[in-house]
Amino acid sequence: MPDLNAIQQRIGIRFSDLSLLQRALTHRSYLNEHPEYILEDNERLEFLGDAVLDFIAGAWLYHRFPEMDEGRLTRFRAGLVRTETLALFASEINLGRVLLLGRGEDESGGRERRKNLCGAFEALIGAVFLDQGMATAQVFVEPFFGPALDDILAQATDKDPKSLFQEWSQAQLGETPFYRTVVSRGPDHAKEFTVAVMVGPTVCGQGTGHSKQVAAQAAAARALEAIAAGDVIFDAMET
Repeated sequence: MPDLNAIQQRIGIRFSDLSLLQRALTHRSYLNEHPEYILEDNERLEFLGDAVLDFIAGAWLYHRFPEMDEGRLTRFRAGLVRTETLALFASEINLGRVLLLGRGEDESGGRERRKNLCGAFEALIGAVFLDQGMATAQVFVEPFFGPALDDILAQATDKDPKSLFQEWSQAQLGETPFYRTVVSRGPDHAKEFTVAVMVGPTVCGQGTGHSKQVAAQAAAARALEAIAAGDVIFDAMET
């Protein structure tokens, strides 16, 4: 049997009903080999945890991106709660090591199987919700989301620089960038604009183009490059 005290210490939650935690760690294969086991497997808790995670992720994204449209919010939520992402969360707290598995499942690599890890993490969230309520579940889950969202944004190569920089700024700083035309030069038929993108008082990048939109996209691209290189310091803002 897993050391439930050690698990509680690792996740920072003390359960009132330890049977909920034990059920969250019980894979159906264990019951197949231990008919005398008095608890059920974790599949019902997995069902509940899936719904709780959908809500927490949706609320977190809603507040993090106040100007984002529903379609993009939905895609981000799907990325945060997909099997691969939740399996990584489970691995971060070594959940696979403490699962109750049948011998065959264990010997065939069940402790590293993404489906098992995802299911166990969902079941754990369902157990936390039942035992401690939604607020505790949110406090536990939300720290996982930030790094996962960074990975999702980094992989969003189909988006234009302006959209990517806005998503990064809202996620990391809680601020929406704005664009200011620094200078325009040249005759009307061949104007050239220089635009600066700012977050609060900080100039993050500048770009030049034959339209303000092109210049803004170039400014956002420079800002993303500067942030990746560590060249922008938001010393005048709360981060």
